[in-house]
Formats: sequence, C-alpha cells, structure tokens
Amino acid sequence: MLKRWLLSLGLVLFTICAQAQPRELPDFADLAEKQGAAVVNISATQIVRGQRFGYGFPFDEDDPAFEFFRRFAPHMFPRIPGLPREFESKSLGSGFIISADGYILTNAHVVDGADEVIVKLTDKREFKAKVIGADKRTDVALIKIEASNLPAVKLGDPAKLRVGEWVVAIGSPFGFENSVTAGIVSAKGRSLPQENFVPFIQTDVAINPGNSGGPLFNMKGEVVGINSQIYSRSGGYQGISFAIPIDVAMEVQAQLRAHGKVSRGRIGVTIQEVTKELAESFGLAKPQGALVASVEKGSPADKAGLEAGDVILEFNGRPVTQSSDLPRLVGNTKPGSKASLQVWRNGATKELTVTVGEMPDEPISGRAAKRGKPADAAPANRLGLVLSELTAEQKRQLGVRHGLLVEEVRESARGELRQGDVILALIQRGVQIELRTVEQFNELLNKHGKGAPITLLVRRGDSQTFVTIRNGAEK
Repeated sequence: MLKRWLLSLGLVLFTICAQAQPRELPDFADLAEKQGAAVVNISATQIVRGQRFGYGFPFDEDDPAFEFFRRFAPHMFPRIPGLPREFESKSLGSGFIISADGYILTNAHVVDGADEVIVKLTDKREFKAKVIGADKRTDVALIKIEASNLPAVKLGDPAKLRVGEWVVAIGSPFGFENSVTAGIVSAKGRSLPQENFVPFIQTDVAINPGNSGGPLFNMKGEVVGINSQIYSRSGGYQGISFAIPIDVAMEVQAQLRAHGKVSRGRIGVTIQEVTKELAESFGLAKPQGALVASVEKGSPADKAGLEAGDVILEFNGRPVTQSSDLPRLVGNTKPGSKASLQVWRNGATKELTVTVGEMPDEPISGRAAKRGKPADAAPANRLGLVLSELTAEQKRQLGVRHGLLVEEVRESARGELRQGDVILALIQRGVQIELRTVEQFNELLNKHGKGAPITLLVRRGDSQTFVTIRNGAEK
C-alpha cells in the first residue's frame, strides 16, 4: 500500500515538473533592434586658440595669463616656430532623439564649451547640431539637428521602476557606436555630493566614457533615464553607475526649449541632515526633515521668519523626508510664487509662508572672517575645549551678537569641533540657548549627564552647522 502511494506521489511530482516551464534570462535583442535607431553618437569639438607653449600647456589668447607671460616672462614659454595657433579638443558622447523633428537629449558635460557638435545616426548620416541650452546643475542638454521623420524614443515613468528590475543602456563607450549593455536597478533616489537637484537612479549597467548622455531603457523599451555618471577609481566601469530620471530631464528640456536656460527657486538657507542625535536634541520622534543651519539675511526665508534651528518637515504640502529632498522641491518651484512651510521649532510644529526667490546662475562665494589668537595655557572644560568670549571687534567681523570662540581642541575632546569655530548656542530640549560667557556654557554642561549628547550651533567660516558631541567625564 505504501509503495503504491509513493509511486503515485512520484508520478504527480514528475508531471508537475514536466509541465513547468524553465525561467529564462530576459532577451534584449528586440529592444535593441527597435530602439537602437533613436540613439545617436555625439562628437563635440572645442577650438583652443593660442599657441601651445612649453611643458605642453595651452594658453587661450583670451586668458589674462596669456598676456602676462607674453609681456613679462616670454622666456618661460617661448613661441615654438611651426606650431599651429589653434588646437582642436574633441570629446565623444551619446544622446537620443525625443522628437521626429530633430530634438535630442544628452548630458551638459558632453557639449559644454563646444564650438561644433556633430550628430551621427545609425544610418551613417551626420548633422551639425545647434545647442539649444544646457543646464550644468542637472547635467542635461538639449540640442537640435535639421532633419525630419526621425525615429524617436518612447518615454517611461521612473517612479514605477523597482529596485532589482532589468534595465538596458545603449550608447558609444570609447567611441564604439550603438553598444548595448544591461543590468538591474540597484537603488533609486540617490543623492551625490554637489548634486542637489537630481534623485539619481543607481544601476550596475556597464557604463564607460562615451556612454554619457545615452538612454537607459526599461524592459518595455521606454526611456527612464539619461546615463550620466560612473563611480570609479580607475575612470572605467566598476559596477556602479548613475542615471538622471527622465522626468527630471524632460522638465529641464522644456525650459531650455522655451527660454534657453533653467529658472529655479531658492529660499536662502543652509541645511544639513537630521541625524539620530540631532533628532533627540530637538525633540523629534525620529530623524526627518531638513535642519536649517543658517538663514541668509534679507533672503525669502529670512523674510518668512525662518530661523536657524528650525527643522523643515514639509514644503508646499510635500514631506521632506531627508535634507536632500528640500533643494529639489524648492528648485522646482516657480520663482515669485508663494509656498507653505511646516517647521519644527521649540518642540512644536509651526506653519510659515515663503515667497520663493530665483537662484542665481553662479553661486556666490563668501568671505571668511578673521579669528582671534589661540590661548597658550588656558584651562579646558570637561569637553576638552579651550574657549574665550568674543571681543567687540570679533563680533563685528563675524556679524554676530554673541558666541564663544574655540581657541583649542584638546585630545580629550570628542566630536567635530575645530579650532576657530564659534559656538553660538546650545540646544536644550529643542530650545536654543544663546551662549554669551564661558561660565554660562560650563554651567549648562554640568546639567547634562555623563555621556549624554550635546547639540551645539556652530559658526564655521561663512556658514553655520549643528554639531552633536558627547558630554565627557568630570575633570
């Protein structure tokens, strides 16, 4: 009886296995065949004017250094007879056609400074392209060729991408035209240093120099991103690459097509991430939002009543989960429009309204204020810090009304404080306490238990930041 039952069970399992279809890896051949014609090769040429001098360094004749060395130190860079006075600097990249009448998207760095841009199609036709506009902050450029009935890509929705989903890149790595590579989505919404306006798509698709500006496709054959950067120590593919979401790129190209440039909103604040320790100091239930480290005087944020120490939780009704969310939300807001802010201040939420300003084309650099001289033998407090009260002249130079100068950071000190920092305030139960004397600061330290986190508002150079350190043992 048992043998018959086992035999029957074996037959059932065999039948199930026989009927089951084996899972196969995806086939990218149809996608590459259908979409490859809309991907182009871009060659950008920049004319460097001026003779190449000694050591192989070219000076442009418009460069002030050219005239200086020509007049005062001609022996250092002598003119070499027979060398041409103009040089061509070429770069290669990729792009893709977004409309049948010749509009093409690529990276801004592919065409940056180019005197001539040549677009080559898969059918070997070549066209001289016009740069409609380029936006360095998102690394998106729009160019145009005079042609019609061109094959154009279909656009997808990056929001529907799932981590682990297959994606395909087509481009010209190292000049090898229409090369196809594939991989998966490794992560979404990545923030990169100095790249505040793009929530990058991270993939493990093989991207190399020359792929820049090419499309990233989903398995439906829709473009979901523009391949922009690689993370590499060698300059070649190492398994991590980043793409600009196509919805971000299309918003940028719409402004470039209409105005030739991109207009972004700004409110005039310096922000930082809310860590677990900072959330605890400000009385937040969890780390979230964008912590305002400083407010530019006379800026839209200043006029709206925003203060250093506020944590921005929402902008125009949209949540600010992490600090990198805020620049994108503000930047995408039309300058001159009003926006609502929900901020966390003194342990409670507060609603503010700000009139969004316009971001300048170039960032404005600040000027560092001079600091006092460090003390030689002054005693350190329990944190290992030697502090002094600001003089009237130092306050005037720094543009502050109060604060304590960090003269020295002893070995026993913990945290991120540096010599020359100015401690403006201490955060206690979400409330900022302005610091005016060393004695006051030491008394506040004594009220904190050993090992308890202490959050300080610190002025460093022309910027402000919140620093959390651990209270040390009694001296």
